[in-house]
Amino acid sequence: MNDHDVIQDHLANVRNLLARHKLVEDLVRRQDMLHHDRVETLVHKQNRVELQRLLDQIESQPVAYILEDLPSDDRQIVWQLIRDERKEEIRQELSDFVRAQLVIEAKPRSRSMMIRVFDLHEGLLRQVPIESREDLAKVNPVWIDLVRPEDEQLAWAKDIFGVELPNPKELTDLETSARFYVEDNGEVHLHSDFLLDRKDETRNVAVAFILSKNTLFSVRDKELPVFRLQRLRARAESGYVTEALDVLLDLYAAEVEYSANALEDVYTELEGVGRQVFRSHMTDDEAAKILAAIAEEEDLNGRIRRNVLDTRRALSFLMRGKFLSDAQHADVREILRDIESLDGHTSFLFNKINFQMDATVGFINVNQNKDIKRLTIISVVFMPLNVLAGIGGMSEFTMMTEGIPWQISYSSFAVGLITIGWITFAGLRFFENRKIKKNPAASRRES
Repeated sequence: MNDHDVIQDHLANVRNLLARHKLVEDLVRRQDMLHHDRVETLVHKQNRVELQRLLDQIESQPVAYILEDLPSDDRQIVWQLIRDERKEEIRQELSDFVRAQLVIEAKPRSRSMMIRVFDLHEGLLRQVPIESREDLAKVNPVWIDLVRPEDEQLAWAKDIFGVELPNPKELTDLETSARFYVEDNGEVHLHSDFLLDRKDETRNVAVAFILSKNTLFSVRDKELPVFRLQRLRARAESGYVTEALDVLLDLYAAEVEYSANALEDVYTELEGVGRQVFRSHMTDDEAAKILAAIAEEEDLNGRIRRNVLDTRRALSFLMRGKFLSDAQHADVREILRDIESLDGHTSFLFNKINFQMDATVGFINVNQNKDIKRLTIISVVFMPLNVLAGIGGMSEFTMMTEGIPWQISYSSFAVGLITIGWITFAGLRFFENRKIKKNPAASRRES
């Protein structure tokens, strides 16, 4: 049996063990088994031990071939079972793509720091795996992206590239004059806000950009969808970026596009709220929920407006500073036109939000007026009854009914009270109906 057949045999054994591992997970997930946790732990442990024993018996080069051939999820499982003392040797046999996936994308899950380094390779933005200071010193990056960096990584950038990167925790509450400026050594600094819109969280995240010697540095404390979108585009489209300034402009363009998508979501949410607002009847509890939903959309719309304003200021700074080529100037003008169109949408949404909020508050006022009207009718009906009840409690009433048994006198008095109350209520209804017949349009507005 030649080496290729041996590797294929090892690959088949690894796939069989992984398939058994997934099968056990599916069975445990779908069935409400007795002692389910104990069964899952024992079977998984047995599979993991068997798979690890198999990997220990395979040389480094065949293991690298197996990792290359496996899907991403299976590759992560196998990589975790490889002993640490063998990983460096196996890593040298891997392609850049698989090595970057294992080193950069898997590792930050257990660390508070994330650093991504990109260079240009055959017209594509390529991620370079970085594990140490030596790895960073070897590359010629066009973009270095840091999320929640530790002091050590900030020191790497200063020692290797001579750039003083800010701590992401200190990016908030900046003075206006400190947001966009140029250092004496030619470094361009921009501090911008990027939108983070999730179901459980909506806020603006401060991002610091530093352009230094044809390298873009970005520092922030939160992962953002815009940056993920930029990485995917630049990796897939040849010639999408040619220098660090292109990366920066594309990030701003992606931010405008992301804000536009968020505005579409606001439109959709307000349409649903509008269907509730314009119903014929609404309780106070329903109105309170609707007001809360409208307030959330108003907050998101305000954040979007603030974001596009900040992006416009950053792009205007780049244009005034004469940092851009003619092609980049044209790109910036396109982005600014998109921002102008978003301004009109945000203004329209503010008016729509205010209208729906006023309509909801109007429903609450109508409900309160109805409650007050009911209380007024009750008080009018009981007003003559209170007067008669006061008379009935006086000594004169006792003297007037002295020869009449108290059962008869008080029963008659009670019947009289009820009769007078009904007559009063019927009179109120008569005059109300008469008013409605005279002015039906007004009555419809009141109802």
